[in-house]
Amino acid sequence: MVPFPKIHDLYVARVVVGTVLLTWAVLVGLDVVLAMVDEIGNIGQGSYTFANALNYIAHSVPRRAYTMFPTASVIGALMALGQLASSSELTALRALGVSRKRLSVSVAAPLVVLTGLMMVNGETLAPWAQRSADTMRSAARSNDMIVAQYSGLWAREGDTFLNAQTGHERSDGKERWLELNDVRLFEFGDDGRLQSIAHAGSAEHRSSGWMLRKVKRTWFEERAVTQTEVDEEHWESNLDSAALAANAGNIWRPRYMSASELREGINYRKRNELDASEFEEHYWGHWFYPLNVLALCLAAIPFAFGSLRSGGMGRRLFLGVVFSLGFWLLQNQVVKLAAVYKFDYRIAYLVPPMIMLTVSWYLFRKRSG
Repeated sequence: MVPFPKIHDLYVARVVVGTVLLTWAVLVGLDVVLAMVDEIGNIGQGSYTFANALNYIAHSVPRRAYTMFPTASVIGALMALGQLASSSELTALRALGVSRKRLSVSVAAPLVVLTGLMMVNGETLAPWAQRSADTMRSAARSNDMIVAQYSGLWAREGDTFLNAQTGHERSDGKERWLELNDVRLFEFGDDGRLQSIAHAGSAEHRSSGWMLRKVKRTWFEERAVTQTEVDEEHWESNLDSAALAANAGNIWRPRYMSASELREGINYRKRNELDASEFEEHYWGHWFYPLNVLALCLAAIPFAFGSLRSGGMGRRLFLGVVFSLGFWLLQNQVVKLAAVYKFDYRIAYLVPPMIMLTVSWYLFRKRSG
């Protein structure tokens, strides 16, 4: 094989990169617009203003770009190859002696570079910006709440501090209520001395108020420490359940963390005997991110030598959407099976791209025959 790159490599790479960047900008732009429409509904909660909403959306753009890149890469690559095929430029390159493998390298090489940049973004700017956005939004919507990376939601009411690991809004068809899980209450006296620590399996806020379940409380007296255990305990509190519910989605968002933060989160939760499966799922998702992009794009390349030659832009766009949606649906299902049946997430993330690469190799060999 002749040394890389040649003029035809640079030309193909330029077309692919230009189309991918344009597709990427459109997808991220649509995602931003839809997110902004959704965020407008939160304006007016606490001191949350339109400017805060704009600031939140702007900070989330690096994370949205990272998420949208695999889809943009396969759609953009198909659009670029379709353009080259319909104008007979691929046929001309083949007539000049450029092999299909060499054309595949010309397509994959620039995408590898872009993927590398996205990996850097996913480990640095994206998680930092998203964390800043979540913190800003939580602070604007409630001055007494904060979301910590690994230790959950923290809220304050007077001299009492609440910490919850997870939280969900639940419904039985007639009533909706907030349920917080793995709850700790720290109560301080007027002199700043810790008076008690309560650990509850769950805390529910219904129309009758707060109810703590499976409560273990430790009392710190001047010369003694006592412990009590009750199955249920009514908790007198004026904490705003609506504000807590609004922040419950931010309690622990491993999908927005970097790989290093996820690794720390896994260690933290294992040390405290907490479930770390969600962190492990997204941790390995980071490492298989570049393989996913490569598998999607390589699986699309064989179509450039056949069906894309006579198809219009709508056909290419349709194929790109089918490829990306099919791949992500397959991967999500396999990952969910890994969570249910407790097998290694690395296997779950490896199976779908291997299937795509196998399909690509088969189609490539078939069209080369």
